[in-house]
Amino acid sequence: MWYIEPMVVFEDLTDIDAWLDPLDYIAFWDALAPYNIFSIADRDHCDGLIAGGKVPQATILKGLKHIAYDGLRDRFDLQHRRYETHISQGIKSVH
Repeated sequence: MWYIEPMVVFEDLTDIDAWLDPLDYIAFWDALAPYNIFSIADRDHCDGLIAGGKVPQATILKGLKHIAYDGLRDRFDLQHRRYETHISQGIKSVH
């Protein structure tokens, strides 16, 4: 029986970066499975490139993370995190 990770709720692009960053190659495929960004054929292709010594696993993973980032950004229409400043919150210093 396959275990599929539950889907993560992303609020902004920083959340995607923080989620993707620590994933190794195997964890990446497991974590991305619920989002259907990649097909089984995509994974087979990547596995073949690595097994054949054509591309290092780290290089493949870096590229996959970029594709996943773009796919999740587009699917959920995410933007960069906005940081509130005192001025934007309407708080002003009185001197």
